[in-house]
Parts: sequence; C-alpha cells; structure tokens
Amino acid sequence: MDINQQKEQFSNAYLRAVVSVAGYTTYKPEVDDDSVDFGIAAKGMMGRVRSPRLELQLKSTSRNLLKDTEICYPLKIKNYNDLRTVDLMIPRLLVVVLLPENSNEWLNQSEEELCMRYCGYWLSLRGMPKTQNATNVTVTIPRINQLTVVAIQSIMQQIAQGVAP
Repeated sequence: MDINQQKEQFSNAYLRAVVSVAGYTTYKPEVDDDSVDFGIAAKGMMGRVRSPRLELQLKSTSRNLLKDTEICYPLKIKNYNDLRTVDLMIPRLLVVVLLPENSNEWLNQSEEELCMRYCGYWLSLRGMPKTQNATNVTVTIPRINQLTVVAIQSIMQQIAQGVAP
C-alpha cells in the first residue's frame, strides 16, 4: 500500500472504532460519487426520527494544519459543493483525521491499550456560500469539534429530533 492508502485505511479504522463505541453501525457506499465515504446508522426510535442516519466525507492528512483554535483544511471544490447542500434527506459532515507525519507513530499498542495517535475533527458545511475558487476551498474546523463518542452521540440525537447539524 502507498502512504495515501495507509492514511485512508487508518482513518476508516478510527471512524469505525469511535462509532462502534458510540453504539451505532457504519455503512460504506460502494462508489463515492456524491462525497459520501461512510454512513452512520442508528436503530429504532431515538426521537422524532426513526433510525436516524448521518453521512460523512472522510479525509486524512499528516500535514501540519493545526492552529491554536482551528484546523484549516484545503477541500476540493466538488466535495465542498456536495457537502454544503441544504436539501439532503440525510445530513452530511466533513471529517478530517490528522495523523503524525511518520506512520510508525500512528499507533501504540501494549497488553493494556491500543492508542491511535491524533484524532478526527468534524464540520458541517450545510448552507455554506458558493465560492469562485476553481479547485479547492480552505475550510476552517474548530478544534473543539473533535470526533469523539460523545460528539457522535450528540449529533445523532440532534438528527433524531429532526435537527440537521
């Protein structure tokens, strides 16, 4: 595998780990032609909406994008436009997983723990304005938007109440 494939597989594992601990399942479309790499699904009634779902565009990078309070990520225009749409049945988020530069530092393992280095961050682009950019647009993700078990549960509860993130 080349390094980009390794990053993709690592971010897939990160997402699946967080979502499984949150108590939901993931699904993966066979083709990503609509900026959807993964979906998250809940079972049964959680609120007003039965079996809420969330779709994700998953990115990973080892570039130094961290600032004091935010991450600035260069997103392809196609993904930006697909994710900013407001008339979707299933809400969508961008998730960016940051990794150390050296792949040997991505994971630490012992008999006591499995530690994945760094973390993912989420952002809703719903309703963002059109851009005149031709290839990329830099999106700003607040560092408080860590993709954690609690964050996933909170987002899914919002969707179950009929509120899109």
